Amino acid sequence: MAPRIEITDLSFSYQGRPVLKDVNLKILDGDFLLLMGPNGGGKTTLLKLMLGLLRPTRGTVCVSGAPPAKMSHQIGYVPQDIHINQQFPISALDVVLMGKLKPGRRKAWHSPSDRTSAHEVLDRLGMGAYCHRRIGELSGGQRQRVMIARALMTDPRLLFLDEPTSGIDSGGQGEFYDLLKHLNETITIVLASHDLMVLSSYVKSIACVNQTVFYHDESEVTEDMVGMFHCPVELVAHGVPHRVLKEHD
Repeated sequence: MAPRIEITDLSFSYQGRPVLKDVNLKILDGDFLLLMGPNGGGKTTLLKLMLGLLRPTRGTVCVSGAPPAKMSHQIGYVPQDIHINQQFPISALDVVLMGKLKPGRRKAWHSPSDRTSAHEVLDRLGMGAYCHRRIGELSGGQRQRVMIARALMTDPRLLFLDEPTSGIDSGGQGEFYDLLKHLNETITIVLASHDLMVLSSYVKSIACVNQTVFYHDESEVTEDMVGMFHCPVELVAHGVPHRVLKEHD
């Protein structure tokens, strides 16, 4: 099976400072990959390289056999930081409909089916009742759900999420991950997160990112991870002994 994403001999530096080095990674179609590691280890940078938002200093990234920029129509993305002009008079529904805009389209015309899809996605994320609320009137967690809904409007084959639950309360996180599990039946998901307590029950593979990348396949995500649920991510990141993942070569 050809990988959905293939990264070969990748390195990336920012202003002369190495961020990632010698990364080789294959992500198969249908995977649910968790990127984990310490802050500043390169998780978000790796996501942006796979999205084509950054270009490698060395090496290559291929999405479905092509450069990421040529496959943007297959990709949905939920960034970590949401910068929205909260005074701008735009509704949650309008933000979600932006996910249907195509490059080069001058007018934001949406079909009835687009609007139906937007309402359905908002409902699935528990935001249906807020569809006509101005985006600036929503809480941080509610705005994050709206951005997730916008990403799903493209019907992506790949969904990238960077710390997506940072603004969602604990009561809503389980429902959110249940949604991701359902989406993973048809979408390949790559997610950067520290939330191992929830994700250990959903992910299929793990990539530990700390300048270099170590991949752990499905067989290494076991029930033993339950014993680490109350530990911070740093206890399973590099620099301290692993209690679940195999040692790296």
